[in-house]
Amino acid sequence: MTSFLIPALLLLILILVLLLRPFFFPAKESATSRRQMNAAIYREELDKLEADRLSGVVDGSSYEQIHAEMRQRLFQDTDEADDLAVLRSPKKTMIGISIFIVILSAGLYFSLGDAFRIAAISDQKPMTPEGVEKMVTEFAAKMEKEPDNLKGWAMLARSYRILGRNGDAEKAYVRAGSFVDADPQLLADYADVLAANANGSFAGKPLELINKALALDPNNLLALWLSGTADFNVQNYKAAVRSWEKLAKQLPAESNEARTIAESIAEARSKGGLAPASPLVNASASAPVMSNQGVSGQVDIARELQSKIKSGDMLMVIARKPGERMPVAVLKTAVTAFPMNFVLNDALAMSPNTLISQLPEVLIEVRISKTGMAMPEAGDLISKPQTIKVGTTNTRLMIDQVRP
Repeated sequence: MTSFLIPALLLLILILVLLLRPFFFPAKESATSRRQMNAAIYREELDKLEADRLSGVVDGSSYEQIHAEMRQRLFQDTDEADDLAVLRSPKKTMIGISIFIVILSAGLYFSLGDAFRIAAISDQKPMTPEGVEKMVTEFAAKMEKEPDNLKGWAMLARSYRILGRNGDAEKAYVRAGSFVDADPQLLADYADVLAANANGSFAGKPLELINKALALDPNNLLALWLSGTADFNVQNYKAAVRSWEKLAKQLPAESNEARTIAESIAEARSKGGLAPASPLVNASASAPVMSNQGVSGQVDIARELQSKIKSGDMLMVIARKPGERMPVAVLKTAVTAFPMNFVLNDALAMSPNTLISQLPEVLIEVRISKTGMAMPEAGDLISKPQTIKVGTTNTRLMIDQVRP
C-alpha cells in the first residue's frame, strides 16, 4: 500500500505546485492599474488643451469651460476602486484551491479505482516451485479432512500430475471416484497417469479410460494422442494414423504440436508400410529414384551417461532438412553396445517425395528414448545436432546431454 500512496502523494504535490505557482512567485513589477491609466489619459488631454489655448485655437472662455468638464470627468473616472486589489487574501486562496484539488482527486479515485486491490497485487511475490509444492501439500492435508469431496480429489490429482508426482496422482484419482467418469479430460489425464506408472503400457484400465473419454468427446486432444500412442505400441499403425490425423486437424498448422504429430504420423506410415498422405500429383510424373547415397558413421555416448541406459531403450538417428522439423529419414533400433554404427539412406525415408539423396546436406541428431516415440520427452538422452554433407561415411555423433 505504501508503494502506491507515496507516488500518488508526490504527484498531487506536483500538481498543486504548478497550480499555485503564481502565488509562490508573484510578478516583480506591478502592472498599471485602470485609475493610473485614466489619469495619464486626462493629463495628456489637458496638456493638449493648454497647447491649443496658447496657439489661439481655443479662446479663453471655451478653454475654461472645457477644462472644467475634463476635471469633472477625471474625478469621476479615478474615483472607482482600483482593479489591482482583487486578490485580497492569497493565503486563503491557496488553501481553498489545495483543499478542493485533494477532495476532488480522492473522490474520483475511490469512486473509479481501488487502491487496496492495486496494493495487494503489487505486493504479491512470484510463485516459486517450493511455493507450489507447499500449496499442494496444504491442499492434500485439507482433502484428508474432506474424504467425500470428490471434486477436490480430482483437482488434487491434476495438481500432482502437473508436478510429475504420478504415483500420488493415481491415488488421488482413485479417491475422486465417480466424479472422473463424466469428464473426458479427467479420464484422459487419469489414463496418462496410469500409463506412465506402467512404463508406457496402455493395456487394461488406461485403454478403457481412453475409450470412455473418446465416447464422451470424440475430439478430445489428449485422448486422441493417447489412443494413437496405444495403437502404435502394439503395431496397429493404421489405427494410430487414424487417431493422430484426427488430432492434427484440430491443431494450428504451424504450431510445434502440429509438427510433432506430423512426424509421428509419418513414422507410423513408414512402419506400417502405408502410403504417405501427400497431395495428388500428375500420374505421368516420374517417381523419385531411390539411391543408396546418404550419411553413415558411428554413435557413441558420454561415459557419465552410460549408467542411465536401461534395457528396452530405443536409439533414434534422425535426419532433417536444415531449417525444417519434419524428418527426411529416421533410423530406429534397440540400444546395444557403444559405439554403434548407423546408416541413413533413402530406404529409411519418411516420404518418397523427400529423399535424403536429393539433399546437399542434412541436420542429424541422436536420441535415446524410453518409449521409442517420435515426441521428445524429458529424460531422453540426446546429442547436439550436426549439419552433415550427404555422402559422408565417417560421421561421429556423441550423446552427451539429458533433455530437460
